[in-house]
Amino acid sequence: MASKAARTRLTREYKAISENPPPYITAHPSESNILEWHYIITGPEDTPYHGGQYWGTLMFPPEYPFKPPAIRMHTPSGRFQPSTRLCLSISDFHPKSFNPAWEVSTILIGLLSFMTSEEMTTGSISGTELERKALAARSRWWNSTGGGSHLKANPALKGNVKAGDGGAKFRAEWPEIDQENWDWIKNNNIDQATGRVSLQLASSCRPQLGIPVAAGSAHQTQAVVDAVVNRRDAGSSWASRHRLLLFGGVVFLYVLIVRLVGNSD
Repeated sequence: MASKAARTRLTREYKAISENPPPYITAHPSESNILEWHYIITGPEDTPYHGGQYWGTLMFPPEYPFKPPAIRMHTPSGRFQPSTRLCLSISDFHPKSFNPAWEVSTILIGLLSFMTSEEMTTGSISGTELERKALAARSRWWNSTGGGSHLKANPALKGNVKAGDGGAKFRAEWPEIDQENWDWIKNNNIDQATGRVSLQLASSCRPQLGIPVAAGSAHQTQAVVDAVVNRRDAGSSWASRHRLLLFGGVVFLYVLIVRLVGNSD
């Protein structure tokens, strides 16, 4: 339970960060627990995280601001291990170095600064730029689906903020953003199971039954067929193209000659 000092301080800081949010950052305390804060960092331009939606939590101790919070980022980023406590000078790994004058906005700005660097610490990982861009592109899908676990029959309990909760925790804390994410998933034809764009083949080796062909495409197809037939005919002799007619003529002449010979006898 939060101390009176912690509650007063966090209430004041929520008002301040709501009225003047830092660039790329939004945050709020949970309705059920003022010591549990949720943040979203939007990946800045000119970084591999551009356009990414990175959700995480700050868990403040009852003694805040005299002790720092535990910091986690739940969304896979290629920079931090998901849902793992981060060892930073502004986190609970270093309570003695924490300055009580630092506020929630200060902590999150420091987190963003560390995220866009390559410095390593407990909870951080080394990823390629391509991997981080790929994760950024799927971050909105991951947040709202729990990494695709919403499709499972028995997702993890609501309190679990890892991938297995089916997106329940994110949806509870960010209902409006969650709805925006689902609209984005549908409008961009994102596969709900994988987070990748769902591609439909435009053609196949076999005829597609029941699929109407556009008039323009039909005319183009017929023109190709006609050209092939004309080229084939141009390369063959008149006799080979009219062999049935010649055969019929030979038979007719033979019958005619036989009759004439018979009549002469």
